[in-house]
Amino acid sequence: MIKSFIFNEFQENTHLLISPTSHAIIIDPGCFYLEERRILENFIDTHFLTPIHLLLTHAHLDHVLGNAWVFRKWGLRPQLHPMDLHDLERLEQTSAIFNLKAEPSPKPERFLDSSDKITWSGPEIQIFEAPGHSAGSLCFYIPDWKSLICGDVIFRGSIGRTDLPGGNLNTLMKSIRNLFAKLPEDTILIPGHGPTSTIAEELGSNPFLR
Repeated sequence: MIKSFIFNEFQENTHLLISPTSHAIIIDPGCFYLEERRILENFIDTHFLTPIHLLLTHAHLDHVLGNAWVFRKWGLRPQLHPMDLHDLERLEQTSAIFNLKAEPSPKPERFLDSSDKITWSGPEIQIFEAPGHSAGSLCFYIPDWKSLICGDVIFRGSIGRTDLPGGNLNTLMKSIRNLFAKLPEDTILIPGHGPTSTIAEELGSNPFLR
């Protein structure tokens, strides 16, 4: 099961992967405000879930504003691609640009790439490297659920921005083409902002893919 929440002024999607044995993986905790954190905590508590991993698709500030709180609450450190470590370490400075006072993120538990495995009691999670929006963007594919947690790589009808440090349009388009070539067209795309889509829908209507 995948449960998503919309947090912070950037309307960021935070995701929970939930196993049949009530293990939970938190992906991209954008919960910045107290009420947002209460919403996530209450869902976890009322469903008797045990968070065991904190995964990041990338380390832009809107996706990591809750990292320090998640660490205090459940003792989880972020797992991300090493190319995004610089963004994670600059969270306080970057958030100040938007008049936000973010707490520094805890140091990573480990770095991830496409060769790594996520150990938990739920279905297999495959890791795809998909740079272009950020230098270290990752996507998490769950074959049994036909779902791809794709961060800000692609959205319904659009793609991730490439004008931030580490972004590159050609690299991003190559990443998207590689993902779409490897995955079934009925794969559900679960992005970091906005509604879900499918690979088939985006191939048929996304203007960036024509």
